[in-house]
Amino acid sequence: MDINATLLGQALTFAVLVWFTMKFVWPPLTNMMDERAKRIADGLAAAERGKQDLEEASRRVEAEIRAAQQKATEMLINAEKRANQIVEEAKQAARTEGERIIADAKAEIDQEVLRAKESLRSQVAGLAVAGAEKILRKEVDASKHADLLASIKAEL
Repeated sequence: MDINATLLGQALTFAVLVWFTMKFVWPPLTNMMDERAKRIADGLAAAERGKQDLEEASRRVEAEIRAAQQKATEMLINAEKRANQIVEEAKQAARTEGERIIADAKAEIDQEVLRAKESLRSQVAGLAVAGAEKILRKEVDASKHADLLASIKAEL
């Protein structure tokens, strides 16, 4: 065999191998590489979307936390206001009740004073009658002189 024929045979075999590879082997390999590149790109895009979603969720969580803290602060302020209002209402009710009790006590004292005055009038009238009896040395009939005693009571 001649080197030229071998070289030509090898070149022809190499050309057939190249054609076979380009026709049957290379397209599935390029398709697989393209699909893999597409999956990698999709995975990177999904990772980026996930990262953005995570950042958005973090912002929403922070906003919710701030809103909850603000609401809790408002609730505390309202509770303190209501507590102060209840204390003031209780103080006012206690003042009103105390004033009522004082007014009742004053009315009762006034009634006791009137009863005491009436009792003293009766005692003074009795003493006046007894004194007059001793002075006159005769007995004064209280039932006969009831009108006189009533007028003396009224004057006292």
